[in-house]
Amino acid sequence: MEMRAFPLMGGPVELRGALDLERTQAGVMPRRLPGWTKEQYQDPSVYGVTVMPSGVRLVFRTDARELEFEVLTSTGQLDTDPRPRPTGMLELLVDGAHFGRRRAPVGNVVRMAGPGAVQRVVPGEPGTVRFAGLPAGMKNVELWLPQQTPTELVALRADGEVLAPLPDGRRRWVHHGSSISHCLEADGPTGTWPVVAASLGGVEVINLSQAGNAMLDPYVARTIRDMPADLISLKVGINIVGLATFRLRTFGPAVHGFLDTIREGHPDTPLLLMSPVHCPAFEETPGPTAMGPDGKITALGDPADVTRGALSLKVVRDELSRIVAARGVRDPHLHYLDGRELLGPDEVDELVDGLHPTAAAYRRMGKRFAAHAFADNGPFR
Repeated sequence: MEMRAFPLMGGPVELRGALDLERTQAGVMPRRLPGWTKEQYQDPSVYGVTVMPSGVRLVFRTDARELEFEVLTSTGQLDTDPRPRPTGMLELLVDGAHFGRRRAPVGNVVRMAGPGAVQRVVPGEPGTVRFAGLPAGMKNVELWLPQQTPTELVALRADGEVLAPLPDGRRRWVHHGSSISHCLEADGPTGTWPVVAASLGGVEVINLSQAGNAMLDPYVARTIRDMPADLISLKVGINIVGLATFRLRTFGPAVHGFLDTIREGHPDTPLLLMSPVHCPAFEETPGPTAMGPDGKITALGDPADVTRGALSLKVVRDELSRIVAARGVRDPHLHYLDGRELLGPDEVDELVDGLHPTAAAYRRMGKRFAAHAFADNGPFR
């Protein structure tokens, strides 16, 4: 049967996991924060991680046996590297089951002399990813975009009919965290720990995590306040310690303010506040951070400075636990989870750079989160 094109906007295809669509010369770029937030930050890394589509997927029904997705990716390359960094995976689910995965084609290449240097974009062309041999008959299809690769959506083609998805009756879980929730090192978009946990818990996840940028930004709190959510979780602390952005004096009030803003829109929604997973470099030592000669993350702060208000992970965990206990008197739907229950000190070999978990560890974290949060007596029961 002849392949036909179907619109990606204003048609039957639903885009889930993104809060904004930015029109580009090639097509549309999904963003995981609303467009109005761009006025409220200066650091380009914030924009960069919000267009990395962790948890973003195209959802529709079709009787097609073959699908084509045309996309334009953007990937980085240091001047010293012989080739661009590998792009991530596109994964196709059919009726909830994994059907196949394809590596996203290389498109635009962002060149730079080193981390933080001026970027130069080498324009590329869109590429096509094809999935053939789909089961006969009408079926539910999800195309998950690569969690670490900005991906512009150019075209969808099918050799059959494409219809709007049926309403999703699952509860909606909104999660915000750092790179350890963004999961750049996962083996694919459905291998991130929030997606693994959502699948096991039977909920739909919206992942607002921002690698390197989980800083209790007020615009993120307002975003969560104003969006539909049946369940909310926040993983707080590792970026704040790693960049030494708060002292104890300012950290506690910032957490309270973030929670207060969310509660303006979700006064009774189950809300799970999580501390960082184990990270040897920062357990007792404040940031800022640096990369050691062995390729492992190291902390540059003075452990003695903790007594003067600097933040280590131990201090962060103690403060988050204290805040939840204090607020719990008037907020029975607020809960606390020590992140070391997801990945603990006996699993340091699973931290590829001393900070970020391996792909296998991410999947294990998802299973542990689901076992805790969605248990009969858990906060998301």
